[in-house]
Amino acid sequence: MYLLRQPEETIRSFADALIAARSQVGQCQKCFHLSAEPLCEICKSQGREHDLLCVVADSRDLIALERTREFKGLYHVLGGLISPMDGVSPEMLMISNLVKRVDDEGVEEVILALTPSVEGDTTSLYLSRLLKPFAKVTRIAYGLPVGAELEYADEITLTRALEGRTTMD
Repeated sequence: MYLLRQPEETIRSFADALIAARSQVGQCQKCFHLSAEPLCEICKSQGREHDLLCVVADSRDLIALERTREFKGLYHVLGGLISPMDGVSPEMLMISNLVKRVDDEGVEEVILALTPSVEGDTTSLYLSRLLKPFAKVTRIAYGLPVGAELEYADEITLTRALEGRTTMD
């Protein structure tokens, strides 16, 4: 509704900007995150920990993690999750690139930051088996969001919250 109320020139400028973005933005050659250059800003950064790699399903997950300003390593974007029901096999994702990268670049730890779902769990299990010969493989903890009520949480979330517990200082 907002766009319909705008002057035609504003709409044309907006449309041109969308077309330009679509044609100029591609994938980083190293991590497969969105980038207008061969390497994204994260991969080019010398201030990051290059022996720590976080694996995500897509760029939206990477952006969400970057918003925390806590992770100082590099990323690898798979381009989805293994899902036989949807016809997505490991060969369709950036998994072989990941294994080669971990082996070639001396990565010490791979953090799997994949959605807690059947597809995410399947992909995590598959990746951990492939990557264990090359690096330590960890997975982000899952649990309750801040402000959630225990009585409304499902059994899987509560189980994962218990499994991912940490020591209090």
